[in-house]
Amino acid sequence: MSQYFRIHPDNPQPRLIRQAVDFIRDGGVIVYPTDSGYALGCHIGDKSAKARMIRIRRLDEQHRFTLMCRDLKEAAVYARFDTPVFRLLRAVTPGPYTFILEATREVPRRLLNPKRRTIGLRIPDHAIVLALLGELGEPLLTSTLILPDEEYPVSDPDEIRVRLHKEVDLIIDGGSGGTIPTTVVNLMEDPPVLMRRGKGDPTPFL
Repeated sequence: MSQYFRIHPDNPQPRLIRQAVDFIRDGGVIVYPTDSGYALGCHIGDKSAKARMIRIRRLDEQHRFTLMCRDLKEAAVYARFDTPVFRLLRAVTPGPYTFILEATREVPRRLLNPKRRTIGLRIPDHAIVLALLGELGEPLLTSTLILPDEEYPVSDPDEIRVRLHKEVDLIIDGGSGGTIPTTVVNLMEDPPVLMRRGKGDPTPFL
């Protein structure tokens, strides 16, 4: 049976944030709100927790997860980007985008695209996520909460609680979530390639 925290979406309670991070550090899988909807998350280095997320979503073992980073400084530890790309990222983050970038050696091999050594990165604009990342001190391995045979993310915390209370360790209720996923941009190409139109405005990349 999972724990259930109701955390204020604009002013997250520090005590609950600390407790949530304890779940992550202890190998737990959590459900948490982001600026594009609810997501599953776990510690970047935890193979078992990652495997649980794959089972929950019934994903292929080759599914590529995203690293949720608190800012560009942290993102630069896990991905390489030149000055023009940095300026572009600075102009559009934080926000509901996922960027495909060249990974550094800090990224565990099992998280990489096997052909191109790329990784997906997010820098969210959501107080709860940023509080979690600040307390954790490193990225979250994350995946949008789209359940098997469904097209859109689950957005109602009560529904999430009913459907996943036996599958995850913690559910964070931050209010009703969105159903539009992030805009995905491949920044390995020049010019950048828009891979999915989502919540983030694609104009800067067109």
